[in-house]
Amino acid sequence: MKFQTVCIVVIVTIGFAAGHDNTTFPDGFLLGAATASYQIEGGWNADGKGVNIWDTLTHERSIYVEDKYNGDLADDSYNLYMEDVKHLKNMGAQLYRFSISWARILPEGHDYKINEAGIDYYNRLINALLDNGIEPIVTIYHWDLPQKLQDLGGWPNIVLATYNENYARVLFKNFGDRVKLWITFNEPRTFMAAYASDTGMAPSINTPGIGDYLTSRTVLTAHANIYRMYEREFKQQQKGKIGISLWNVWCEPISTNQVDACERYQQFHLGLRAHPIFSESGNYPSVPVKRVDHNSRAEGLTSSRLPKITPEEVNCRTGTYDFLGFNFYTSNLGKRGVTGGIPSKGRDTGAILSQDAEWPESASSWLRVVPWALRKQLNWIANAYGNPPIFVTENGYSDYGGLNDTSRVLYYSEYMKEMLKAIHIDGVNVFGYTAWSLLDNFEWLAGYTERFGVCDVDFDDPNRPRIPKESAKVLTEIFNTRKIPERFLD
Repeated sequence: MKFQTVCIVVIVTIGFAAGHDNTTFPDGFLLGAATASYQIEGGWNADGKGVNIWDTLTHERSIYVEDKYNGDLADDSYNLYMEDVKHLKNMGAQLYRFSISWARILPEGHDYKINEAGIDYYNRLINALLDNGIEPIVTIYHWDLPQKLQDLGGWPNIVLATYNENYARVLFKNFGDRVKLWITFNEPRTFMAAYASDTGMAPSINTPGIGDYLTSRTVLTAHANIYRMYEREFKQQQKGKIGISLWNVWCEPISTNQVDACERYQQFHLGLRAHPIFSESGNYPSVPVKRVDHNSRAEGLTSSRLPKITPEEVNCRTGTYDFLGFNFYTSNLGKRGVTGGIPSKGRDTGAILSQDAEWPESASSWLRVVPWALRKQLNWIANAYGNPPIFVTENGYSDYGGLNDTSRVLYYSEYMKEMLKAIHIDGVNVFGYTAWSLLDNFEWLAGYTERFGVCDVDFDDPNRPRIPKESAKVLTEIFNTRKIPERFLD
């Protein structure tokens, strides 16, 4: 029997007044949809864009992608962005989360060469959104590193923090007069893993337990530097807000005596990125530090594989947020145990994960439908980090396509209900939600075999027509009524 309990926090909420029922979104709550540049834009070599690591991976090692396809054309949003804006407007979306392609703005990765055609493209998109009453929320980095910077070693090389800061400055200068919500990074945990295997996500470099931890240090440095730079140079005039989007899978103890394994999993997979930014200590959580230090010594290493954070870094990083972006999809069961090679983050973590066969499946092997896990995870964050403002920047369900996506409709309604319980009952300070994803798109190593969109896209048609699914219609109803429809209530 699995151990399930809802951890309720007693906290004073920062933002939303009481007086709502538990199925209604608070006043001021933001609702919309999300995408990412490589997954939808296409135009991979159009108008001066440089090559990024996903261009390289899909062109040179397409065997890693399930259907051997790529994002060269994808949804062709580089040309069809007004279609995307139209569907957002028709849904009643208040905001649209999208990412900017670093190599479309800076083809070489460095800020000495700016591609004006890329600037023009995002200006057109931002202006179109605002003209239609939709607020842009922009992700600065969503996994598509310019290849020229990967040639320097990629994210394990600390110098990338400087190049990333310079890139962000170009974005603030060109778009910050209209963009007021910024996300520095999407899911560092995921592209950390790209440096832990040579058969995985781009750039697919096999340095487990070393390259991934070095990446974490670089990303934390880059995030803090961008936040401080914005404070110094832009915030007074532009008055924007900056966060980072982290991702986690909830770990439910498989039994009452396995709670420590799941807590350790939380610290390794969420805490390593969140703790230096959102905790008062400004450092890594103590559990990962001790375990990696111990394992490093046992492996005969003179120094720990997890780079130490200096006092100067602590001072720079602590409190570098206006909100926490959070991506959430599913849960696992957890117990104590060792898995993974030597060295590896998996072995360092000391937790073995499994899935409950009773949890409904999706098209993705990793994604089972576990709505109550979202409430638990939000409570964990609120308890661990003093209830920071949280924006749920991704939440979604995969299938194999089709307009009558009943399972996705139920996924959204059930997960939103749990999120609203966290807000109204538990006092967790969640202020926004963007559904993943507006469009069926290129789903990384799954290619086009899995579909997350609320709008169907026919990838066999060169015109890439978009057709709203049943889930888009239900989200339209939710966005406009600002509550969960009664037919989905228990």
